[in-house]
Amino acid sequence: MENTRTGITLRVDGEQRSLRVDNRTTLLDALREQLGVTSPKKGCDHGQCGSCTVLLDGRRATTCLTFAVAQDGADIVTAAGLSEGDELHPMQEAFLERDGFQCGYCTPGQVCSAVGMLDEAKAGHPSHVTADLTAEPELTDDEIRERMSGNLCRCAAYPNILAAIRAAAAP
Repeated sequence: MENTRTGITLRVDGEQRSLRVDNRTTLLDALREQLGVTSPKKGCDHGQCGSCTVLLDGRRATTCLTFAVAQDGADIVTAAGLSEGDELHPMQEAFLERDGFQCGYCTPGQVCSAVGMLDEAKAGHPSHVTADLTAEPELTDDEIRERMSGNLCRCAAYPNILAAIRAAAAP
């Protein structure tokens, strides 16, 4: 039988981690089961709910849809890694202040996705609802909803999530 395991190195929340993974292991399973990083949640396991979203080399990504072996050398930031010591990231603060969660299960993915989404908008990346592709995207409620549409909240806390993102995006 051929060797189906590969040694990889990941930088997770600022810490270099080495592990050996079955080549079929998703990044989500490697994080949760091998490294004990439980911030990304296993929701649908099909890339439909966004609970497992992290920032992968600075861009948001659903970890259940990528193989760990394909991310050798990647820099991964989870919701837990966004804070600096006891100081929460402004998006985390906004979620708390605006009550942007109910059960909290989707919150880590929502927070990571919101941080990545704001960076994408700031870089001028249009969304499906951006009317003028030549202008800097304006973060209207429709823009935010479209950009966050890959993250589902089963408790329906969307109005508060939207308010939290708006608050964090405000200068």
